[in-house]
Amino acid sequence: QVQLVESGGGLVQAGGPLRSSCAAPGSTFTNNAIGWYRQPPGKQRELVALLSSGGTTTYADSVKGRFTISRDNAKNKVYLQMGSLKPEATTVYYCYVNVGPIMGLYQKYWGQGTQVTVSS
Repeated sequence: QVQLVESGGGLVQAGGPLRSSCAAPGSTFTNNAIGWYRQPPGKQRELVALLSSGGTTTYADSVKGRFTISRDNAKNKVYLQMGSLKPEATTVYYCYVNVGPIMGLYQKYWGQGTQVTVSS
């Protein structure tokens, strides 16, 4: 199994920045699609940002222009730089990686989540 560990969540004032990190052993993130998701209360988990194995980024319309996903291959970490945070961004954020193909299949892994709270 692959264990993803998020960090960097916490309390931030509305309008401020916050950076979340996700770490994994080895080269888990190399050549794999990585991303960040969030799950507001009462809602399904939704995509925040995705970075494909080819380097293409995809952002939710609600965060486009304010959030940035990136990777550090040397440290085997992925980051979510969040800017101009709004109170509605308060929820748990999850790191994600799609590993494969292994035997023609892909395996999705999720972090345990990190809480982001934006005060107003």
